[in-house]
Amino acid sequence: MTEKDTKLQNGVRTYYKNLGLCSFAFGSNSAEIDVKDGKILRIRPLRYNRKYKTEQLRPWKIKARGKTFEAPMKSLLSPFNYVYKKRTYSPNRILYPMKRVDWDPEGERNPQNRGKSKFVRITWDEAAELIAKELKRVCEKYGPTSVLVQGDGHGETKTIHGPHGCQIRLMELLGGYTIQARQPDSWEGWYWGAKHVWGQDPVGQGRQANLIKDISENTQMILFWGCDPETTPLAWGGLQASRLCFWFTELGIKSIYICPDLNYGAAVHADKWIPVRPNTDAALQLAIAYTWITEDTYDKDYVATHTHGFDEFKKYVLGEEDGVPKTPKWAEDICGVPARVIKALARKWAREATSIAHNNGGSYIRSCYAHEPGRLEVILLGMQGLGKPGQGQLKLFEWQLFSLHDQNPMPRREIIPSPEGAYQGFTFPVPKQFIPKTLIPKAILSDEPIIWYGITYAGIPKEDQFVQYKYPAEGCSEIHMIWSDSPCWSTCWNGGNMWIEALRSPKIECVVMQHPWMENDCLFADIILPINTKFEEEDFGVDVLGDSFNVVLYEGQCIQPLGESKSDYEAVAEVAKKLGLYEEYTRGKSIEDLIKDGYKQSGIKDRISYEEFREKEYYVVPTAEDWENDEPGFSPFYKDPENNPLDTPTGKLEFYSVGLAENFPDDKERPPVPHWIPYGETHQESLLHPRSQKYPFLIVSNHPRWRCHAQLDDIPWFREIPTCKVKGPDGYLYEPVWINPVDAKALGIKSGDVVKIYNDRGWVLGGAYVTERIMPGVVYQDHGARLDPILPGEADRGGANNLICPTNTTSKNCAGEVTSGYLVGVEKVDIEKMKKQYPEAFNRPYDPYYGVRFEAWITEVKN
Repeated sequence: MTEKDTKLQNGVRTYYKNLGLCSFAFGSNSAEIDVKDGKILRIRPLRYNRKYKTEQLRPWKIKARGKTFEAPMKSLLSPFNYVYKKRTYSPNRILYPMKRVDWDPEGERNPQNRGKSKFVRITWDEAAELIAKELKRVCEKYGPTSVLVQGDGHGETKTIHGPHGCQIRLMELLGGYTIQARQPDSWEGWYWGAKHVWGQDPVGQGRQANLIKDISENTQMILFWGCDPETTPLAWGGLQASRLCFWFTELGIKSIYICPDLNYGAAVHADKWIPVRPNTDAALQLAIAYTWITEDTYDKDYVATHTHGFDEFKKYVLGEEDGVPKTPKWAEDICGVPARVIKALARKWAREATSIAHNNGGSYIRSCYAHEPGRLEVILLGMQGLGKPGQGQLKLFEWQLFSLHDQNPMPRREIIPSPEGAYQGFTFPVPKQFIPKTLIPKAILSDEPIIWYGITYAGIPKEDQFVQYKYPAEGCSEIHMIWSDSPCWSTCWNGGNMWIEALRSPKIECVVMQHPWMENDCLFADIILPINTKFEEEDFGVDVLGDSFNVVLYEGQCIQPLGESKSDYEAVAEVAKKLGLYEEYTRGKSIEDLIKDGYKQSGIKDRISYEEFREKEYYVVPTAEDWENDEPGFSPFYKDPENNPLDTPTGKLEFYSVGLAENFPDDKERPPVPHWIPYGETHQESLLHPRSQKYPFLIVSNHPRWRCHAQLDDIPWFREIPTCKVKGPDGYLYEPVWINPVDAKALGIKSGDVVKIYNDRGWVLGGAYVTERIMPGVVYQDHGARLDPILPGEADRGGANNLICPTNTTSKNCAGEVTSGYLVGVEKVDIEKMKKQYPEAFNRPYDPYYGVRFEAWITEVKN
C-alpha cells in the first residue's frame, strides 16, 4: 500500500470486496467499502475506471436496430449488497464459541434434544480442545470416514477464509473424511435431463457464447420460462439481468413470461403473462410440439440433419404410443393454460425467431421429474432450428461458471481469472466416500446401505449418471460426526424435517457448526464456532460472473472482527493446533503468502506486477479485441453439425436419448423419449393424484425476492417491505403466502391473516398476501426463511417451507432436489389459540427488525 493510499480522505478509507453471497470463491458484485472510525460507513459500486483509464479496459458496445447497449463503468450492485453492512452488525451475530448445555462428551450426549436445548458460552481453547478430542475419538473408533464434512454452497464468497470446506485440509491430514456432494440444485432439470439431449457439460444448459449480441440483432420473442430476472440474479449477477430486460424491450423484442406467479420480472417487463400450474410445463411443451407437427410448422430439414430419434418422439406426441394425443385441449386440463393460448404461442413461435431465457431455471427446474421439461425445452428449440440467428437458450447470470468462455453470453473478456492457489475450499478428486446432499438424511437414518447413480457435482460429465455408487463405500464407516460450515440444510434443500430427524439420530455423536449468525442448522449443533464476515478479514478475490468486466481484487480487512469471531480458515487452524497439525494445515504460509499465491495463479501476473496490484488493489480484465467475431450459441452446430457435433452419443440433438436407453431401459420416470409424468413410483405430487383431495394446492417456492436463499432474513430495511414480510395480528413478521382471491374467499382468508401450509411431512406458518399475481389453485411462498421451530422436525413459525418439501429426489435414478411444485393444504390459523398451545415457541425474545433474537437460544453463564 502506498503512502498516498494510507492517507484518509475526510477520515474515510475505501476497501474493495467481492460481495457475492452464494459462490465458491468467485461471484459478482464487486464493491467499494467506505470505513470511518472503524465502522462500515457505506457500500458503493466498484468504479472500474477509478484506477484504470477507460481506454485500457476496451469497454464493449453492442449496436443493434439503431440503438446501443454498452458496458457501464461501475459494477451494478443489487439491493443485497447495499444492505450488507446491516447483516454484519446484526444482533444475531455469534460472537463467541458455544456448547449445547446438555451435551456431555464424557457422559450423556442427548442427541434427541438438538434443536430444543440452549447453549452456554465457552472459550476458544475449550471449543478447539473439544472438537480435537472428538475427531481423535471417532477416527480411532470408526475411522476418518465417520466424519461428514458439510462444506459447500450458500455462504459468503471467500477465497482463503472458508469458501466452504476448510475442514477438508485438516481431515486429509487425519486420513480422510466423507464429503457431502452438492447436487446441481439450480440446474436439476438441465443436469438430469437436458444433458441427455444436447450434452452441454458442465451443468446441462446451452452454449452461451455471444448470445446477447445475437439476440439483440435477431430475436423477435423471448420466453422467460419459470424465470424472474428481477430477483434470482441479485445475489450473484447484480442488476445486469434487469438492465438486459429493459434493453430487449427497447429493441422491440416481445417478452413472454410462462410461470405460475406474476413475478417481479413479469410485473415490470412482460408483454404477456401465461400462468401455468407448477410442475406441469411438460404438458404445455408437448402440446406445442403437437401443434407444430400437425400444422407442419417445424423445421423438417433441420430435424432430419441435426437430430436423432424424432420419429419415436413424434409417435408419443401424436398418441401412437399410449393412445393419448398431446393436444392443446389435453394440456389445458393439466396445466391450466387455455388451448387457444397454447396454439397462439406455438404459432407465433413458429413464425418468429425465438429464444428462451432462464436464471439457471428457478422453481421450474427444481421439481418432481424436472428432467422432463428440461429435455422437452431443448427439443422444442431443436424443432425450430436451434442455432439459427436469434434462436437459443439464454442464461441470464452465473455466466462464466466453471471458467468457460462459452458460458458467457456477454462480450468475451481477455481472460477468466481463477482463485486457484489461494483457494482453501473443497477440491477434486472426490474422496473415497461421499454422499449426495439430497441423500444425507436417508443415509444417516437407514439401517441398510443406500445406492444411487452419479457423483452429482454439477461439473461431472453426464456419463457419470450411469455409474452406481453406495454408502457406506467399501472399507468405509458410517457417519458419526458432522462438521459444517454451511448450516442451512434445513432451509435451503429438500426434506428439511427429515434432515432434522437425522441430526437428532443417536448415530450422530457430535455436531459442529461454524457460522457468523445464530440461525437454521446452528440450532441443532453441539458446538458452535463464531465466524466473521468478509469485512473482518483480509482476502484475495475474483469476480468472473459480473456485468461488464472480470475483476481480480486484493480484499483488505475493513473492520476488526466482532467479538471473538474468526474466519473459517482460522477456526479450523485452532483445532489443528490442538491436534499438533498446525504447520501441516497452514503449510507454513501466512495470509500474505496465500494472497500472493492467488495472484500468481489467477492469470494476471504477466499483466500487472504484484506491487502494482497491491497498490491499486484491483485489476480489471479488458474486453477481448475480437469478441464480435465469436460464433454465437449453437451457430457452429447449426451451420455444420458434422464438423461441430454435440457431446451426445450420436453427436446430434437426441429426441431419443441413447445413453438413457442403454443404461436405464426400464426407467418409467426418465424414459429415452421425454414424457409427461404426473406421478409415479417416486412422487405423487399432482392434482391428478388422490393425495390432492387432502392437499388441494400446488406450492411454488422460488428463490426469494428479499434474501439470498437463507441469508439476509434479518435485514431490517427489507423486513419493512410488505412483500418481504406480512405483519400478523400478534406483531410477528411472517413469511408471505400469496393466495389468489378466489381461493382466499373460499378459505375465509384475508391479507394479514396467519395461515398454515401443511402436508404429511409437517407444517409451517405464513402471512396471507391475497393477490391476483398468483393463479388459482396455487400458493406461493419463497424458500429460505429463517428457522423458528415450533416443534423441531414437525412445525415452524418462520415459514421455512423447505422443511415440508418432498424427501425423495428428482426421480428414481436422479439424486436431485425437489423444492417446488408439490402438494400442500392451506388453512387460516387462530394465532391466540396457537400461542397458548405452544407458549415456549411463541414467547422467544423477538425483534420485528431482526426476527428471533440471539439470546433466545443461549442460557446465562454461571460463575
